[in-house]
Amino acid sequence: MRNNLPVLSLTTGLAVCLLAGCGSETGDSSDGSSVVMGMSDEVLATDPASGYDPGSWLLFNNVFQSLLSFPNGATEPEPEAAKDCSFTDTGTQEYTCTLRDGLKFSNGESLTSKDVKFSFDRMLKINDADGPAVMFPMLDEVETPDEKTVVFKLKYADATFPSKIASGAGSIVDHRSYDADGLREDGEAVGSGPYKLESYGEDQAVFSVNENYKGNAHVENSGVTMKFFHGDQDALKKAVLDNEIDIAYRGLTAEDISDIEADTSTDSAIETVDGTGAEVQHLVFNMDDPVAGQAGVREAIAYLLDREALVDKVYKNTATPLYSIIPAGITGHNTAFFDTYGARPSKEKAEAALEADGITAPVELTLWSTPTRYGPATDQELKTIAEQLNASGLFQANVKSVPFDQYEKDIADGKYGVYVKGWVPDYPDPDNFTSPFFGEGNVLSNNYTNKTITGTLLPATAGETERSMTEKEYAELQNIVAEDVPVLPIWQAKQYAVVRDNVYGLEYCLDASTVFRFWEISKD
Repeated sequence: MRNNLPVLSLTTGLAVCLLAGCGSETGDSSDGSSVVMGMSDEVLATDPASGYDPGSWLLFNNVFQSLLSFPNGATEPEPEAAKDCSFTDTGTQEYTCTLRDGLKFSNGESLTSKDVKFSFDRMLKINDADGPAVMFPMLDEVETPDEKTVVFKLKYADATFPSKIASGAGSIVDHRSYDADGLREDGEAVGSGPYKLESYGEDQAVFSVNENYKGNAHVENSGVTMKFFHGDQDALKKAVLDNEIDIAYRGLTAEDISDIEADTSTDSAIETVDGTGAEVQHLVFNMDDPVAGQAGVREAIAYLLDREALVDKVYKNTATPLYSIIPAGITGHNTAFFDTYGARPSKEKAEAALEADGITAPVELTLWSTPTRYGPATDQELKTIAEQLNASGLFQANVKSVPFDQYEKDIADGKYGVYVKGWVPDYPDPDNFTSPFFGEGNVLSNNYTNKTITGTLLPATAGETERSMTEKEYAELQNIVAEDVPVLPIWQAKQYAVVRDNVYGLEYCLDASTVFRFWEISKD
């Protein structure tokens, strides 16, 4: 996901709930029961100037408001704390929002344009290494001509700016409750979202309904308790089976989910809910590596990778094969790698690709992995890919796995030829699957640059506010990547939650926006 974010593979059982709600503009408290959820992720921060991980953003999306939010199943944001927003120039370098009437924080203080400006200025000033400031290099200044109006001045055109401020990075804080120069470290939070953070500790966070909330959400429960299992997947599975929690998500392995679905003894009490996800995983090739830098080697691997067999063996079909860098469900998605290399392994074409580069002996190759950062099945996945390559007789591949801190350092130092990377989007736009990988200063550290991508295609898409009009450019970009093979897409996650049979609303909560919205969950 997100730059510097703990990216989690689908083996963590992603369950992301996005429902902006069609109820009244005031999030009135429901008479519904309190809901207990369990997850294996940590919440690393309660201050939105710092947190840039899935657990923290889950908290932000429920405790804080952003000016915009994503409706259920949508990839275009709509007003939330704002009553309207729009680009107010022809070059998408000035974006203006007008706030709703009567906005208040959970502490009863009014929310005005001053708080919005404070929130963005503070985030950028603190510029925390683990925070979302990295998403806003385009933001020049924030102006507040009156209490209801916010004007964002951009350094350059960025049509995805609305999506970025609709994410957890756009959380609005109370300027009276936060230090402009430093992070809040008391574990408390003051926002204007549908919920209040009542308590936050090592093992759980407790949320109550925010009576002051005014926005799109209609709350269907009386509160939420989020229990942290600190990576203990067995304990999380046991908790939902033993009726200690109502929902298990972000922590169950593909095997756990498969076992639960196959166990008829639990049919009457537990069910799995799935949906489309936008998390992806790629093999990355260091273009300066003496082995992986050879086009024939990369093309041969592309011809030999059997994604169908991989997701069946390792992920029990809780993922789908991915044939391009932009996943299905996101504007501009195509199947460039399927079209170029096919869906089934071809030893003949792989051998021809190697011979075209003058390679006749089996290629000695190390695939580098890290054991937990992208999910507990990552090492097994890489070993399965190595087995597929070796079965062709064209490769002598092995796998080495190192802790994530060392892994990142070695990648930055150019020590690996082939390595794995996962990505969960900050916002559901093709820009978030392309610019971070192929733009200037990309996050992959693989020494790949294509001037057509950086000089023509990405700039052309950056200024187009009608995102469907970018499909031609993104199709060309995906085709270039398939031809050059600096990365090799492997899979796209499905999303899963395991719920008790008296819990409702999860079927509407699984889409590509990676926002878990507490308010749509109800319980008998």
